[in-house]
Amino acid sequence: MDHIDEFDIQILKQLEIDGRMAYSAIAATLGISNTMVHQRISRLTEQGILTGIKPVLDEKKIGYDWGAFTGITLEKDHDSNRIIEELKKIPEVTECYYISGGYTLYLKIIAKNHEHMRQILYEKIDNISGIAKTDSIMELGCAFKRNIIL
Repeated sequence: MDHIDEFDIQILKQLEIDGRMAYSAIAATLGISNTMVHQRISRLTEQGILTGIKPVLDEKKIGYDWGAFTGITLEKDHDSNRIIEELKKIPEVTECYYISGGYTLYLKIIAKNHEHMRQILYEKIDNISGIAKTDSIMELGCAFKRNIIL
């Protein structure tokens, strides 16, 4: 594991509050130099600890009112890489996890409405060769979503 110290943690906490925060504002808040903030963020990025600063979208406010968690059973688990590449081509599939248990993969899917969800499941995902079965649970709302608290 790459070593992070208390300064790294405090910098990450500031970015968690506002990912667009200027390095100078972080430096002023923490009482350190701009150079130190820049060097630390560069190192955290190079180590793969900080993987980017991305917008967090409220999917419902841009018209995607439906969400589902879908377990996928594959005909052959060794086909998972090919199937994952096909799933990446479907923009509404926003997350994909390898899991243990009854499924090989677990997806998060967003859709505009129930018809859109049906099209994604039946016309896109079910048509991927190698998928034996899907099982979906509809999302009723997100109670919370966060990064790990340092």
